[in-house]
Amino acid sequence: MNLEKLEQHCTEFILQQEIHDAAHDINHIKRVVTSAKQLAKAENADLNVVLPAAWLHDCVSFPKNHPDNKRASVLAGEKAVIFLQSIGYPSEYFSAIQHAIAAHSYSANITTETIEAQVVQDADRLDGLGAIGVSRCMLVAGKLGSRLYNLDDPFCEHRMPDSKVAAVDHFYEKLFKTAKTMKTQSGLMEAQKRVEFMQGFLAQLSAEIG
Repeated sequence: MNLEKLEQHCTEFILQQEIHDAAHDINHIKRVVTSAKQLAKAENADLNVVLPAAWLHDCVSFPKNHPDNKRASVLAGEKAVIFLQSIGYPSEYFSAIQHAIAAHSYSANITTETIEAQVVQDADRLDGLGAIGVSRCMLVAGKLGSRLYNLDDPFCEHRMPDSKVAAVDHFYEKLFKTAKTMKTQSGLMEAQKRVEFMQGFLAQLSAEIG
């Protein structure tokens, strides 16, 4: 099966899955795929593993506050293999694809054992940074009913961040930490660029709220 045909199958499959928020919709998937292709080229990773893993990494998802959220990536890896079997994808890639999907999740805390898994993880985490990252953060905060920032300490200077309370807290609680977890050199370089944008956003926000 050529990779173009694979992408057609994956697109159709993903559009059939339940989406719990706009931050994890088909547009998120496509951005992760685009980043994964770029990182795979830079890191000489196998697209036969990277591409299906990137397309299918969120084929199982739960709301952020769901008790099974930490298990989503492992379940997605299992579901992805079943789907790939159904379309006749070469079985020699299944184990590596399943691992790459399971290991992509921040909350699952699974060690990436291959360059392909590192590429998929980095591609997904990049989508939480930069302009897209800021936008997704606000979307999820709205879904959870969080405020934009904490009135008394907007930038977590004197308290522990809590993204359940305020969207800006999520920058400090997770996103800036995520940027430091990049496994590939090309992913790290891109993450640093996106973090600079986010820091600029916070500086502008600070100026506007006084």
